[in-house]
Amino acid sequence: MNTEKHTPAFWFLAAFFALFVLFMYGPMLVIVVLSFQGPEGGLTFPLRGLSLHWFYKLAEGLGVVDIGAALRRSLGLGLAVMAFTVLFSVLAGLAFRKKLAGGNVLFFVVVASLIMPSIIVSLGIGLEFRLLDTGIKKALEAFGMTGTLEGYGTALGLFTSALGAHLTWTLPFGLLIMFAIFNRFNPAYEEAARDLGATPWQGFRHVVLPLIAPSVVGIGMFGFTLSWDEIARTSQAIGDVNTLPLELQGLTTTVTTPSIYALGTVTMVVSFMVMGLAVGLSKLLLSRQRAKQDA
Repeated sequence: MNTEKHTPAFWFLAAFFALFVLFMYGPMLVIVVLSFQGPEGGLTFPLRGLSLHWFYKLAEGLGVVDIGAALRRSLGLGLAVMAFTVLFSVLAGLAFRKKLAGGNVLFFVVVASLIMPSIIVSLGIGLEFRLLDTGIKKALEAFGMTGTLEGYGTALGLFTSALGAHLTWTLPFGLLIMFAIFNRFNPAYEEAARDLGATPWQGFRHVVLPLIAPSVVGIGMFGFTLSWDEIARTSQAIGDVNTLPLELQGLTTTVTTPSIYALGTVTMVVSFMVMGLAVGLSKLLLSRQRAKQDA
């Protein structure tokens, strides 16, 4: 029987950790609880009733805001960011495995966006695309393409400037993860594949990719979740539409009912679903990998 007594320092650190967890997750718990209030519910406690009333109100819409369209935009952008983050991170990780001319400079250029204020990055990207708009309009005018010029709006958009803004946030994380993966990767597996006659592409597809697949899934999860709730880098670089986080930010000053809590709960559920799918897929890939090794 373990009769070891804990020191006062242990109890102090345990209490500090419990307060930290409460500080981190307490606000989410409060929002979830308040979103399930009855029709008479307000923005603060005490809880008035228990129902799905405010979720039904959310489905009906919040004033002039089209929540469904904003949700679809955020999902589409998040999936695009996830795909590009995985692709570029894996390619960059493979490239940096060998000595690369100017590799150090390139690495610092990539990660520099992490230390830049997000709003400055967004403003810079927005300015670049407005300058691009000016150049395109002048070119169309110079070539006499008046019909195209009249129909041209702006290059700012969900899958142009906003996508680029989000990639400045997600790619550094993906690249750092790939560095950690390949630093632990045993090149003997690739050498064995080459000895058996595999081409570089076959070695990557059948040897390297299956081994790093669980970590690649994690990079995809990072890419989606970082994009899903990003506000600052989106605000000045998205053009005339809004993502769900931007709509949610705007609603905090106009919506005075628990509908906004219901919206917060929905966004939270989507985030947890993505993380759950990523964890499940990672475990599935790991189990298949171990099964092949045991076979």
